[in-house]
Amino acid sequence: MKIATGIIGIFLGLLVLMQSCAVTAGSGLLQDKATGGAGAIGMLVGLLFFIAGAFAFALPLVAAIMFGLGAVFAFLAATSGNFGDIGVWGAIALVLAAMAFFTWRSGKKAKQVQP
Repeated sequence: MKIATGIIGIFLGLLVLMQSCAVTAGSGLLQDKATGGAGAIGMLVGLLFFIAGAFAFALPLVAAIMFGLGAVFAFLAATSGNFGDIGVWGAIALVLAAMAFFTWRSGKKAKQVQP
């Protein structure tokens, strides 16, 4: 499951990053500062997705924490601007955080069984 979490996290990180860049650029053209701020936070969320996806292969607990941070930032950005899609990315980040956590927990249990 850690390979799936890592690949999904990296792919969605790039997708969120591209979408947030487009939102930030569009808000700059329309002079909308609230949406621009939400887009900037979205870029941070995309970067956290990407880095957490990379950590999911070797350090799933670190990935779970980073996905959790991404979810928190995404939900904050969803309430502050007109960038409603970021709330969906926050929910996906929570699912990925749970996947990474259970991957870490199952690996920890497997190490305890084998001395």
